[in-house]
Amino acid sequence: MTHQPHPNVTRQVVQLLSEQGFEGMAEAMQRLLNECMLIERQQALGVGPYQRGEERRGQANGFKPKTVKTRIGPLALRVPQVRGAEFYPSALERGTRSEKALRLALAEMYVQGVSTSKVTKITEDLCGCEISSSDVSRATALLDEELSKWRSRPLGAMKYLILDARYEKVREAGCVRDCAVLVAIGVDAEGRRSILGVSVSLSEAEVHWREFFKSLLARGLHGLELIVSDAHAGLKEARQACFAGVPWQRCQFHLMHNALAHVPRQELKREVRDELRGVFDAADETAAREHLQRVVRKHEKSAPKLAAWLEENVPESVTVFRLPAAHRQRLRTTNMLERLNRELKRRTRVATLFPNTDSLLRLVTAILVEVCEEWETGKRYVTFETK
Repeated sequence: MTHQPHPNVTRQVVQLLSEQGFEGMAEAMQRLLNECMLIERQQALGVGPYQRGEERRGQANGFKPKTVKTRIGPLALRVPQVRGAEFYPSALERGTRSEKALRLALAEMYVQGVSTSKVTKITEDLCGCEISSSDVSRATALLDEELSKWRSRPLGAMKYLILDARYEKVREAGCVRDCAVLVAIGVDAEGRRSILGVSVSLSEAEVHWREFFKSLLARGLHGLELIVSDAHAGLKEARQACFAGVPWQRCQFHLMHNALAHVPRQELKREVRDELRGVFDAADETAAREHLQRVVRKHEKSAPKLAAWLEENVPESVTVFRLPAAHRQRLRTTNMLERLNRELKRRTRVATLFPNTDSLLRLVTAILVEVCEEWETGKRYVTFETK
């Protein structure tokens, strides 16, 4: 059953924009949203207005007025109501969490007196109204409840686990400190990826990772066949404690950078880079280890420290050869999480400095929820062969 916007609504919107330009943007958006919500209610009910049918899943029950403040002005909306079924327009929720969290982060900075003229201007542009501490408290309580439910939702079996961390500036006890943001992505037996969790903390690295892993396990994470991450010492210790026996793939991208830092001469770096690529691109694990041994023997006399480092560390990056060939390219690095971190950075850099860890966790979680929802309806990340 498909629904098209009423022709009169389309004509009204076109006329508004053609006659008033940007001045008519708020009213045009208001009419479009009202029409979209009406169409969505018809889809939820399974029948059109005044129609009967066995597929009907409830009854239309009028409208409820709601004013939504936006950057183009306040929108006076008529929210369709339903009796006898669950319904709430997705237009009022989808894609709004991260922007709401960003506004709250900036608002907190403003209310707590740590904002600059730049932050004040941004809050005015984003919120379009004056900000009070009570407004911030009410809004954060509602959003935090929703985001907390997502962070604590039950998990299940996952084939692969990809881990990474990034850092943001947070004001703590009058000082600016680096705060670690830990993110975990899982790939299930159907090949679909999902953001399993996020954690923000100023604690020591190993303690933070260990508590994060314990929370994932407590929520039901099990069945892991591979963990992909870099070789951060705290992460490694926590992983060995919480996921003992699960094979580990060291990110080849990070390992390449680590290896080049041990090359004694600048002119040797390109050669070592090509040699490592030969290891990573080998036909199988046996061929990769044989190629590595040739590289080690080559540098034993001219660069003994480099040779020793390669022999000890590179084997950690060839575990991926145990996976199906079609999975190796995607699981040999944490590049998927690196791209996600770039998206987080793009959104968090507007705030520059967070007033507290709660504010940072709120914004990062909101962004991740929206990304996760897109992944759930998108293509599979990898495909498992069925026998």
